[in-house]
Order: sequence, then C-alpha cells, then structure tokens
Amino acid sequence: MKSMKISKLLAMLMAFTMTVSLAACGTTTQTGESTESQQTEETTEETKPEEETTETPAEETEETAEETASAEKTEINLGIISGPTGLGMLDLLEKNENGEAANSYNVTLASAPDEITGKVISGELDIAAVPTNVASTLYNKTEGGVQIAALNTMGVLYVLETGDTIQSVADLAGKTIYATGQGSTPEYALNLVLEKNGLTPGEDVTIVYKDENAEIAPLLASGEAEVALLPQPFVTSVTMQNENVRVALDLTEEWDKAVEGQSGLTMGCVVVRTEFAQNNKEALDSFLEEYKASVETVTSEEGLAHAAELAEHYDILKAAVAQKAIPECNIVFVEGDEMQQIASGFLQVLYDANPQSVGGNLPNDDFYYKR
Repeated sequence: MKSMKISKLLAMLMAFTMTVSLAACGTTTQTGESTESQQTEETTEETKPEEETTETPAEETEETAEETASAEKTEINLGIISGPTGLGMLDLLEKNENGEAANSYNVTLASAPDEITGKVISGELDIAAVPTNVASTLYNKTEGGVQIAALNTMGVLYVLETGDTIQSVADLAGKTIYATGQGSTPEYALNLVLEKNGLTPGEDVTIVYKDENAEIAPLLASGEAEVALLPQPFVTSVTMQNENVRVALDLTEEWDKAVEGQSGLTMGCVVVRTEFAQNNKEALDSFLEEYKASVETVTSEEGLAHAAELAEHYDILKAAVAQKAIPECNIVFVEGDEMQQIASGFLQVLYDANPQSVGGNLPNDDFYYKR
C-alpha cells in the first residue's frame, strides 16, 4: 500500500517536471523567433540604401538642350560670293554664328563664281549663290543635277570712267573696258548691250577681263584704266575712294532698252543640288525662309546700320562702304512662279544671243525648284 503511494508521487513529480520543461522550451523558441525578426528588421534598415535626390545643374541642362537641338539640325554646306549675295545673307550668317539658325551652315565665302561652281558639281557645296546664267550652265553640265531655288540680285552693273566722255553706249566705241565676270552674266549682258547698239565686242570695243573686282580699283586710280564695268557694292567703294571716277552708264537701263522689255536683268540666284533638295526638302525650305527673312532685314531702314557692321565682321565690305552700297545693290528674294517667269525670260534673251551663255540649251521646267 505504502509503495503504491510512493509510485504515484514519483509519477506526479515527473509529469510536473516535463510540463515545466516544455513550457520553458516553448518560451525560448518564441523569444528566439522574436529576436531573429527584430535583428532582420534592423539589418534591413541598416542595409537599405538612402534615396538620393540628384539635381542637374541648370547650366548642364541648357548645354544638353543645345547639344540635342544641334544634333537635330541639318548640316548644309553653303557657298556665297562676296558682293550682293553675301550682303543679303548677313542676318542669316549672324544667326548661324550664334547657333540660332534652323540649320547648321558651313559657309564658304568666295570672291569669284568659278570658286563656287566646281564645288557645286563635285558635291562639296549643297546650296550656293551664283550668276543666273551660270545656274543654267550648271543644270546642263550636271544633266539636271542642279536647280534654281530663288533670285537674289537684279541689275547692279555700271560703267565707270575717269572723265566725262561717255554719255551713251555709242560713246564706248574705241574704248577699252576693264571688267570681271567673264563667262557669266556681266560678259553676256555687256555683249548684248553693245551688239544691240551696233558695236562688236573685240572689234569696236576692247574688253579686258580680270579675275576679281578688287583688281580694277587700283587700275582706275593709277590711270591705267579709264573705263570699267563693275557691280555694286564695288561701284560705291571705288567712287568713295577716288573722286575722279564717276558713274557713266547704268547697264540695267541700257539692257531694258536693248531687249525692249522682254526680260529683266537678273544678276544672281541661289542654286541647290537636286539630290540634296530631294533628300532634305524640309531643311531646304527652312533655308529659303531664313534667307528671305535675312534679305528683308538687311534691306530695311531699321536693319541697315547693323547689316553694315556685319558686312565688316564677315570681311565682305568695310562698314562705311556697306552702309552706302546696300541700298544700291538691288538685293531681292524672288521664288516660285515669279522666279521662273523672270529667269526664263532672261535666259531666253541670252540664249537667242549666244546659246553657250546658258550652257547650250535652255533648262526644262524641272530646273525651277518650288516649295
């Protein structure tokens, strides 16, 4: 009986001991899990990267914007001749230098047309200013690879003399005329005027051609040349430097008399390579719009003074000369149907007088670019 009570007592003690042990184990497991969770959260907080707020400097943003805009511009190789064509583009040249132009222009400034024509044919230039008859010659030489996009200069040719003996074209008989522009508009316009007045170039009148207009001024000053045919703005430059030189004849007026109103004397134009026009119509049209605006600015009373400063800045003319010459340069911007009407009439007159003056054949309608 006594041994049974002891057995029961031992069993109860063992049960109590196991219960306490299990409770202790359960408490330890929960605490471990809680501690591990807390450590994990702390570790996560420690290793979580800080959110960085990067502010792009304003200057860097502007530079990036400028680079992006520049990358979107079409690069155009542009050729201009020192003279009325260069003067008409002064505002455009300034915008291009300041990065404000719609396109990116690589500008070639030449002193004579022959410096430009070869580069148009070879593809070195995309757009160029040339004498109007040379545009037709280029069209024929390239078999339609060149188009005329706008007229930029009307008559600017004058006969100058150091004396007072020439009052009419007839008075040129027996004279020697120093001129530039052999093979282009000045030569063919002068020949036509002389022939219509009964004078044969090379027989009744001697014509000596020089490469550049700047070569003639010293000849007039020294007395070696007494008569010269020059375009504006060189007429203004020469008469300002030499008070003995006067304007004897306006060749535009003599042309109008000679052709009896069949066409105007259009001296210069802008041509574009046909391939470039086809592949870059938007850029070409933007150029024409910018060029038109440039001509309007340069020829306005408000823009004249600044244009004169730009002429000297771009080594085209001294500012004082440019201010007086620009209003006399007959700078225009004519495009589309009006351009075709004026240019085709002019080329027809030249062709009738001498087919080689326009390259042997009159150009077809595809010669005239219209936006």
